[in-house]
Amino acid sequence: MILSELIKNIEVKAVNGPVDIDIADVDIDSRKVGKGHLFVAIPGTQTDGHQYIGKALEQGAVAVLCERIPDDVPADKATFVVVASTEAAVGPVATAFQGYPTEQLKLVGVTGTNGKTTIATLLYNMFRRLGYKCGLLSTVCNYIEGEPIPASHTTPDPVELNRLLRRMVDAGCQYAFMECSSHAIAQQRIGGLKFAGGIFTNLTRDHLDYHKTVENYRNAKKQFFDMLPKGSFAITNADDKNGLFMVQNTKATVKTYSARTMADFRARLVECHFEGMYLEMDGHEVGVQFIGKFNVSNLLAVYATAVMLGQQPEDVLVVLSTLKSVAGRLEPIRSPEGYTAIVDYAHTPDALENVLRAIHEVLQGSSRPSSSQPSPKIITVCGAGGNRDKGKRPLMAQEAVRQSDRVIITSDNPRFEEPQDIINDMLAGLDKKQLKKVVAIVDRREAIRTACMMAEKGDVILIAGKGHEDYQEIKGVKHHFDDREVVREIFQE
Repeated sequence: MILSELIKNIEVKAVNGPVDIDIADVDIDSRKVGKGHLFVAIPGTQTDGHQYIGKALEQGAVAVLCERIPDDVPADKATFVVVASTEAAVGPVATAFQGYPTEQLKLVGVTGTNGKTTIATLLYNMFRRLGYKCGLLSTVCNYIEGEPIPASHTTPDPVELNRLLRRMVDAGCQYAFMECSSHAIAQQRIGGLKFAGGIFTNLTRDHLDYHKTVENYRNAKKQFFDMLPKGSFAITNADDKNGLFMVQNTKATVKTYSARTMADFRARLVECHFEGMYLEMDGHEVGVQFIGKFNVSNLLAVYATAVMLGQQPEDVLVVLSTLKSVAGRLEPIRSPEGYTAIVDYAHTPDALENVLRAIHEVLQGSSRPSSSQPSPKIITVCGAGGNRDKGKRPLMAQEAVRQSDRVIITSDNPRFEEPQDIINDMLAGLDKKQLKKVVAIVDRREAIRTACMMAEKGDVILIAGKGHEDYQEIKGVKHHFDDREVVREIFQE
């Protein structure tokens, strides 16, 4: 594609060199640059891409999109396009290079603290079962019409994102469902994309290591709805105090959903077991293979979105009853001894509260134990990630202790921190009485094994924090570790 076509939709401050040159590809990683490429120099949080302009030119770049031309780079070696913000410009350039893929399929974005993966994945699975070709961009894995493509970030960088969307269009996809993280919105990774609709799930404390304040985090989410075009839809959770705030400036058609109050789309929990729930959704009763009141909200968002995309409510409910939980989200594993281990991705205080509440709801709804049989215990295994918001660590410990009979604090992904330091931060939030319910075991495998040794028939072990992840990140190295595998191995010992 000709450079002038790529930059026609961005505000250019200056151009040094010809713009009628052909561009073979676009890259933000200098290591991937080849002959005829456009290199976009982005001042990132870790390194400044402007430092690698020279390397990109050596590897064959014929044009550079930058905020300044470095003094040590010969300005006549390539065409330099100078803009105020390359972070803002790269999205529109990347989508132009890929032929505007979101003009050729319907893209729906999901944002919020919790529920993004569940909602996006269920929409992908639902629309495939309804007979459509679809793509998925999520934390767990990206998919192009059934083909798995490993995901390294919740939302890919703009160049990779548009490549994936182009591949979806070429594969005949009619819909794409995408998690939109607060990082991606703030860093404008979704810039230039056209969304058919957006969903807001909820907002609780998370990612303050990056956003610094809850207000900044909230406003990053709101930016997504501010950018939705006229003719799109915005579906927001009326049960969250930030639900209406998110859509107050949107051009999209606003619809609300609720499990508690008046809304455009409503649902009510009728009955709950570990095998699933019965719901009343928009006047119809439907059985689903999920548990927990927070999943009532998630499933309602899926239903509302499908209806807004033109599907018949009856067809949507039939498919909804066949869908299964996303990997590592409230995933139950039964032991030969009669207790249940549940693996879940909950890694925020709010998510942990929701999961534990869901377990309590099921236990309270089951038959009362006889006088000779003690009440089921809840044993929680949890930790907190290293090099992330330290403020949520004591809050998570408090939530685990509040809703559990026993708690084992252990390692999550310590990254570059010492695991014991993270555990100490969690324990610091507990008083002497609470500490009596807690055991600290640094080794996560041993922590899970200890929980299994404590459990008796009818008990529930919650293993929280990692969910679908099949690794543990320690000192920059990802070691294979899957909570589900570990549980099954212990059950066979």
